[in-house]
Amino acid sequence: MNKPKLWTRDFIVVIVTTFFTFLSFYLLMTSMTVYTIEQFKASQGQAGLASTTFILGGLISRVLAGRYMDRIGRKKLMYSTLALYLLATLLYYSVNGLAFLYMIRFVHGIAFGAATTALTTAAMDLIPRERRGEGTSYFSLSTTLATAVGPFLGLFITQHYDYDVIFTACSVFSVLSILVALLGRIPEAEEVRPVNRGFKWNDFFEVKAVPVSSIIFLLGIAYSGILSYLNSFAIHIGLTEAASFFFVVYAVVVLLSRPFTGRLLDTRGDNVIMYPALVLFSIGLVLLGESRHGLMLLLAGVIIGLGYGTVMSSAQAITAKVSPPHRIGLATSTFFFSVDLGIGVGPLIVGILVPYTGYRGMYLTMAALVLGTVAIYHKVHGRREKQSPMGKGRYDWI
Repeated sequence: MNKPKLWTRDFIVVIVTTFFTFLSFYLLMTSMTVYTIEQFKASQGQAGLASTTFILGGLISRVLAGRYMDRIGRKKLMYSTLALYLLATLLYYSVNGLAFLYMIRFVHGIAFGAATTALTTAAMDLIPRERRGEGTSYFSLSTTLATAVGPFLGLFITQHYDYDVIFTACSVFSVLSILVALLGRIPEAEEVRPVNRGFKWNDFFEVKAVPVSSIIFLLGIAYSGILSYLNSFAIHIGLTEAASFFFVVYAVVVLLSRPFTGRLLDTRGDNVIMYPALVLFSIGLVLLGESRHGLMLLLAGVIIGLGYGTVMSSAQAITAKVSPPHRIGLATSTFFFSVDLGIGVGPLIVGILVPYTGYRGMYLTMAALVLGTVAIYHKVHGRREKQSPMGKGRYDWI
């Protein structure tokens, strides 16, 4: 029996557009902490707030996008917010104080959250249901590549050029995301249900996606310690050159492993992937915190790529699988709300933690947090998944 086609032009366009959008995000995310400290003599907490305000804007827009996206139209929402994303990027050139920076970061986050929610929802609709795990794995490579190229560029530019070069690069990537998006067709919802009046949690969040998404929230806190503080940690231990290649190594590992892990998820079930990946992420954080030379730091990147990189795509596929088809948009926004919330509050938590534990102690603490999610995953999903037929989740709606 022939498999339904996965690699359509529209699917490729969504992948590339998502890549450029996330590339700008990760480039700024990894350089914003140092930028805030150097340009405005900010404290670690104030520098973390520059990341948090971005994520706060993204959280608000994801919640609203999940509820109103299909009524507005996915295409309209995507193009308008990509344009706002470009406008916010251009405003960085005129930043003259922390208050103005926080405002721009908030608006930038609103645009990012809404645009990526629309793009991811479109991707989930374009992936054949029989190839959900595999297709989600390939789609999430767009963000994986961005996690490598963005931080690499950020570290390279901050070491050799001024911050205006970073803003210029982000502006170019934003323009490219709009141009590429124009080449494809964004599928609209087959069924647009009326929006209920009043406030109900299930109008903003997909309840069935919450259990796994709650784990992603905790993992986001741990990963934010890498995103926001790896540069500072590398300077502290004198491994800046190795650190500049950390995310490249991370991405290469994910690129090589993702096709296999996606197929395993479809054929062998969720637990075969999730349990080992969570443990590997914890081990990788321990190695990162204990790094004394460049090779050890890069080895940590390999293991974290196998761990966190695998968990992210697998968890996204699981949330899509357990949710009803007509609520795929809400499931997507619920998943990324959790990602953004974890990465958003993470820099603040880590910024408070570092003065007491040091960078090494912080990474060991994050490793313990990740290890604790193994038990949480078993409680909320893993123990039910093992009762399911191979390759089919218990809550499989397809």
